[in-house]
Amino acid sequence: MVTGFGLGLRTEHYQTFVDERPDVDWLEVISENYMVPGGKPLYYLDRIRRDYPMVMHGVSLSIGTSDPLDADYLVALRRLAERIEPAWISDHLCWTGMAHTNLHDLLPLPYTEESLQHLTSRVAQVQDVLRRRILLENVSSYVAFHADEMSEWEFLVELTRRADCDLLLDVNNIYVSSVNHGFDPQRFVDAIPAERVRQIHVAGHEDHGDFLIDTHDHDVCDAVWDLYRYTLRRIGPKPTMIERDDHIPPLAALLDELAVARRIAAECAREVDR
Repeated sequence: MVTGFGLGLRTEHYQTFVDERPDVDWLEVISENYMVPGGKPLYYLDRIRRDYPMVMHGVSLSIGTSDPLDADYLVALRRLAERIEPAWISDHLCWTGMAHTNLHDLLPLPYTEESLQHLTSRVAQVQDVLRRRILLENVSSYVAFHADEMSEWEFLVELTRRADCDLLLDVNNIYVSSVNHGFDPQRFVDAIPAERVRQIHVAGHEDHGDFLIDTHDHDVCDAVWDLYRYTLRRIGPKPTMIERDDHIPPLAALLDELAVARRIAAECAREVDR
């Protein structure tokens, strides 16, 4: 069982994890990086897996597209899971392409009843192939659909109920979208059922004044840390990860950020004990 505080496994830190075994409770791996027949990534994955529990996080499931699900992709995903035995498998609540073309972006969906029906059946297909419940992550967004019939949080709650899947709650994405769309991020958090949240992401973003861009290439800002604190007070302790995908610093810098998450979680736990 995975608990505590994790980091994303990045190529820049492979050797550090092998040589120094830093104090990290678990690691999240990008699934697509290891769905290959051999090579350096799998070598290090197998080596590091001996010392750390892992979870898998995908970027290409494209659960929301109108294309049929990629059967070969799902089989390869299941084989990787059989190899490293992750505590869970996650991907994003989005679509990433159409007509069999991957746009390499996490594109938002309209929050409608039609989307809910479409997604519910597709989540069932994925869970049948993987033989487990999956986690879906809320993505950041920059535009809204005129067709929306409900809020993002109402959509997430209803989808998890109908599809019987869980959530990877990205606190940074909530904050980014709240600024871009003008809603209260605490209202989003308040609506989320605690029992559906299996993991939390905390990350950095770019501030462009009138809008924010979810880049995962900056340190976590104070506003996101504050929302993380609020989230723990609302839903209780959850496995938490610092997510960094670009401008990746030395591992020591990410461990310092992870220490902030540990401190906030400890403070929240003490509040409950009073």
